[in-house]
Amino acid sequence: MKRYTLLLAALAAPSAVHATTYLTVEQARSAMFPGETFDPAFHSLTPQQIAEIRRASGESPLSKELKAWRASGGGWFIVDQVVGKHETITYALALDASGAVKSVEIMDYRESYGSQVRDPRWRAQFTGKRAGQSLQLGKDVKNISGATLSSKHVTDGVRRLLATYAIVLARS
Repeated sequence: MKRYTLLLAALAAPSAVHATTYLTVEQARSAMFPGETFDPAFHSLTPQQIAEIRRASGESPLSKELKAWRASGGGWFIVDQVVGKHETITYALALDASGAVKSVEIMDYRESYGSQVRDPRWRAQFTGKRAGQSLQLGKDVKNISGATLSSKHVTDGVRRLLATYAIVLARS
């Protein structure tokens, strides 16, 4: 009876989430834009901007608050979140002065598996992508077996941030 009770308690307990912080905002900025300084360019997205972003990318922002910084060299550093399978993934997107993806960094990963999206070779697939270009998992970006939802959602997030850049940041 005791073993049965312990087994039931173990099965009823919530599964452990392995939250890992890989980079702070400052560390990600320094890695993505070495030696540059930053000016905050935070925006509260309007309902019209959110609708435009949704039309352009097929995705809606999780938050109306855009966390972006203008780099001294003319590029942009943006911090965003997407939902992996159950938990959020915090990532950073670096855009060069022309609005092309310079790099993507995973800052916080909270899922118990699927962290392969941190692989530099996988993240390098985004380099050079621009707003309006095709950016679909399985077509333009290779899927990672065992990290399908994380791969899809990070890809969708990058596509959404490229649209956000074109609609909000490039116009400001």
